[in-house]
Amino acid sequence: MYVSARTDYAVRAMLAVAAHHPELAKAADLAASQDIPYAFLQGILLDLRRAGLLHSLRGADGGYALTRAPQDITVGDVLRATNGAITTVRGLPTAGASYHGVAAGLSEVWLSVHRAIEGIVDSASLADLLAPGRPAAVPNS
Repeated sequence: MYVSARTDYAVRAMLAVAAHHPELAKAADLAASQDIPYAFLQGILLDLRRAGLLHSLRGADGGYALTRAPQDITVGDVLRATNGAITTVRGLPTAGASYHGVAAGLSEVWLSVHRAIEGIVDSASLADLLAPGRPAAVPNS
């Protein structure tokens, strides 16, 4: 799994919005508080809005807010909104990786890696990450 700057910025922006929940957070404030280039953040916020994780209100009193409570939005939701697939093999969805001959068992390894990562990011909510002194939920495997 590769975490791009875009994906890292998206999770950080969502945490900043979640910290204001249910109030609106202004894009400029999000950019400044998280050291995210404002122009880059605009595109990320658009992706998050299109994915149904944020809604926005225009105007001087406008800003961004979560569409659901912070405990109902996971890191996995944000990753999928900005990155598409959680894991890929050679740029394609992990489930599509197939091999033959001596490498035939490799696809099951990649699927296991995918399931493990998915289990972690889908169990860590924004609320978990914002809770003081509480690490994000990590399944016992």
